[in-house]
Amino acid sequence: MADQEARENPTPTPTPTPTPAAAPPAAARPKRVSHRGRTAGAKVSSNQQEGKVEEFEPFMLLPRGPPPLKEFLDIWDVDVLKRPQDINKQAHHTHLYSSDFLIVRRAQEFQIKITFDRPYKPAEDKFAVEFVIGPSPQYSKGTYIPVFPTEERQSVWRGRIVETSDNVITMGITTSPECIVGKYMIYVSVVTPYGIRRTRREPKSDIYILFNPWSPADPVFLDDEEEREECIMNELGIIYHGTYDDVSERAWNYGQFEFGVLDACLFIMDKADMPLSNRGDVIKVTRVASAMLNSRDDDGVLVGNWSGDYTYGVPPTSWTGSVEILLDYAGSRGTPVCYAQCWVYAAVFNTFLRCLGIPGRVVTNFFSAHDNDGNLKMDIILDENGKLDRNRTKDSIWNYHCWNECFMARSDLPPGFGGWQVVDATPQETSDGMFRCGPASVAAVKHGQICYPFDAPFVFAEVNSDVIFYRRQKDGTLEAVKVNQTHVGRMVLTKAVLHDGRRDITDHYKFPEGSPEERRVLEKAEEFGCQREKASVPQGDVEVEIPNLDVRVGDNFDVTLQFKNNSDQRRSADVYITGTVVYYTGVPSAEVLFKTPKVKLDPLQSKDEKVLVRGEDYMHKLVEQANIHFIATGKIKETGQIITAMKVISMHNPKLIVKVTGSPRVSEEMYVSVEFTNPFKFSLENVDLRMEGPGIMPFKRKQYR
Repeated sequence: MADQEARENPTPTPTPTPTPAAAPPAAARPKRVSHRGRTAGAKVSSNQQEGKVEEFEPFMLLPRGPPPLKEFLDIWDVDVLKRPQDINKQAHHTHLYSSDFLIVRRAQEFQIKITFDRPYKPAEDKFAVEFVIGPSPQYSKGTYIPVFPTEERQSVWRGRIVETSDNVITMGITTSPECIVGKYMIYVSVVTPYGIRRTRREPKSDIYILFNPWSPADPVFLDDEEEREECIMNELGIIYHGTYDDVSERAWNYGQFEFGVLDACLFIMDKADMPLSNRGDVIKVTRVASAMLNSRDDDGVLVGNWSGDYTYGVPPTSWTGSVEILLDYAGSRGTPVCYAQCWVYAAVFNTFLRCLGIPGRVVTNFFSAHDNDGNLKMDIILDENGKLDRNRTKDSIWNYHCWNECFMARSDLPPGFGGWQVVDATPQETSDGMFRCGPASVAAVKHGQICYPFDAPFVFAEVNSDVIFYRRQKDGTLEAVKVNQTHVGRMVLTKAVLHDGRRDITDHYKFPEGSPEERRVLEKAEEFGCQREKASVPQGDVEVEIPNLDVRVGDNFDVTLQFKNNSDQRRSADVYITGTVVYYTGVPSAEVLFKTPKVKLDPLQSKDEKVLVRGEDYMHKLVEQANIHFIATGKIKETGQIITAMKVISMHNPKLIVKVTGSPRVSEEMYVSVEFTNPFKFSLENVDLRMEGPGIMPFKRKQYR
């Protein structure tokens, strides 16, 4: 069927891109092979395909012509009470969805009104409301569910008569807390002696059923009304970036209630070829989604690109919301959207979670360890004199990394490991053969129980790795000269509940640095295979630090090295300070500073050494997000001690000022102006302005040469 649709509706082949993450051309993909000889039927993995449901299903062979059915109950109308002001959408907290269909949450009663051709007689009339999902409905698979109005006869979903008035009955239906999440077709069937008579297929009566964080029976139940309001109902978010001591904010429109977004989220699961019978399991849904939000191995939603060349797509920093991305992906029937980096993956994933009813939030980990082969060591190599060896230093520490947390019970884990779970769609490492991560229990990460699925060791390393400085001897051997156990996972932030402040949740992931609990957790993690540096490095008597700076792009500024001699003897050192433009992933781009000051310290003396960094030296070398990584290293002549300090300076771009003119009243026109002052000594060219206001103004774009 998929091949036939592709032939009938050919889509234009996208322009090939030079990035390795781009989707392969259609001709290079293997053709779908028939299931014949392997399974009894095709895999049921599409919510869009419909199976044929007969209007009349006979119990026996009948003579030609329709049987005499006039004396039996007939259905004139079915009203699913789908208007936003009706009881269903209000009670199920789905009134904000821009949809003409009924949207309800599972494990909670909703009502429908059925009009018959005569009053309903419970003793004589037998009818059922049938819910069908997918092309091959089966009761045993949960894709066909009949709901009966009497207590004597019930199925996995419960039904009851709420009210009867002449020919009209109001029926209450309660779905099971494990039912499939998706779009159902609805039929009303009446049993006659000759067979089952059904209503005709009516697409306008289709019903969407979502996860329900308001129901204690649902695995996603979140017992905190304010958290539910934030993590399900809030369409606007703030994503944190920058550095831990200079945090910046990025506003984002999740738009989970916008028109077409719910269908796009269901399409993502169809594109993943996810069996319908698995779509009631929140663990499986989030795991599939973490793979499908990136395009690395499954033509998923977003193409990752960290190169700085975005010729064939939208730069990651230009996106302002998820709606455009999801609608582009669904509208193209699954062509990956270009381009994304970690916060875009996390933001779009958050829209997916909240849209389907799974409590979700975006989390930022400052100084996040990556590319470390699953151990807990980030290696920085120095030469014999303490100078940084760039060629041999391969591990990178991201200035920040964004992932998602979603809330769910974990029936597959021991008690105590439910609650918030890490899921990450940014393609970093493969998990079970695909680029995905999670769900990993935050509680398991905090307590070092990294044996539990899924991908807990990787998340544990992101927040707990040590930065180890090695001195490389002439014979090639490495000697650990300094271990920094507090640099990685310095701070974990998410948006505060129901206001625009930030919330520090570092204590959800780790115990206080240096505490007895932290030592026990690290020992527990080692039992499960995590490797740590065992060498004990003696404490030196000279310290060096680089304080934070508030710098605007293009400014000249001084980097200050603060030395402190804690001994009662003189100390001297040859110091090397390098400044390197880095991507936010910690990967170096270009060196903009290299100085070798000589420092002499009297006993117990503190001293500042300033190094000038000029705007003309770095402006033409900056990459996006404008980060310069300074590393100071040196060797104390008298003791041989190695001293080190690191600091990422995140430069501030000029601000945009948004103003609204006109009266902010319903159905009255307003104007929005954006002000920007160019502070540079050169003209800005090819300026791309992107703007949207959820519920007020659709996405708009303007370009200025």
